[in-house]
Amino acid sequence: MPSTLYLLSRRRFERTPPAWNPSPEVPHKSALYREAASGDWERAEAFCRGHCPNPPRLLASNVIDRIQELGCGAWGLEHPTNGRFVGNIERRDPNKSSYREGACNVRSRKRCRDTCVMSDLPLMAGLYDIVGRRGVYYEVRVNKMDGVIAIGTACKPYPSWRMPGWNRLSAGLHLDDLRKFFEDPDGGRDYAPGLSQVSPGDVVGCGYEFGIGALFFAHNGRRLPNAFVGIYMPRVDHDVYAALGFDGENDVDVNFGMSTFRWNEGNDVGWRVDSHVGHMVGSGPGQDE
Repeated sequence: MPSTLYLLSRRRFERTPPAWNPSPEVPHKSALYREAASGDWERAEAFCRGHCPNPPRLLASNVIDRIQELGCGAWGLEHPTNGRFVGNIERRDPNKSSYREGACNVRSRKRCRDTCVMSDLPLMAGLYDIVGRRGVYYEVRVNKMDGVIAIGTACKPYPSWRMPGWNRLSAGLHLDDLRKFFEDPDGGRDYAPGLSQVSPGDVVGCGYEFGIGALFFAHNGRRLPNAFVGIYMPRVDHDVYAALGFDGENDVDVNFGMSTFRWNEGNDVGWRVDSHVGHMVGSGPGQDE
């Protein structure tokens, strides 16, 4: 159950959020290249019915200390335990300069099947204020894509055998067909007309703008249009995590801010994932937005 402090903070600082409406693009009824097994969808629906979304939580003091010490280097990825992920997740030492494009490298093998890999710390922690902050942002460098890669966000718990964007409180851009998904188990929606292909060497970013609840993506340093507006609102209701999807043989580097972002604006402190963690909602100068 949410704490009394959380409920008081929410009543005091919650504002009417922008209304979320489905994106104007026509939804596709089926996938462009491949369909997920119907049994996976049924299991995911049962999972969501049986597991309520986690309420936002305060980070442990040792985690706060780690963030203060390492900054964005404190963020990493959790290894899925569902048995469908076949591959390696390597967390690089933030005190060394051996990383290429970020803190984590993920390599999925050919036998890997639809799996969601989530960050170990939230990108957006609902109980912490965002005064003076624009949003949060992270990037993925594609080294190899002989399968499917998806980049996005999700709230926990999330069915780990489902791609980001297919189920509750999750959004994603799938890099094979370049369709966007938000709680969409079907074929998704077309996204940016100017984005025709993602190839090895490309950098794809995922960002969330606090003021309007907008989730957007970036490609090789260029911010693309807002994919969804008014999601994860009210913000104080959610802890939102990075979510990556893998199927088949792929290789990516994940950058939470340890390395310079290709999208230049994301390097500003107002977009850093570590910049809003520390002061609880209502405890800092000003009010939470």
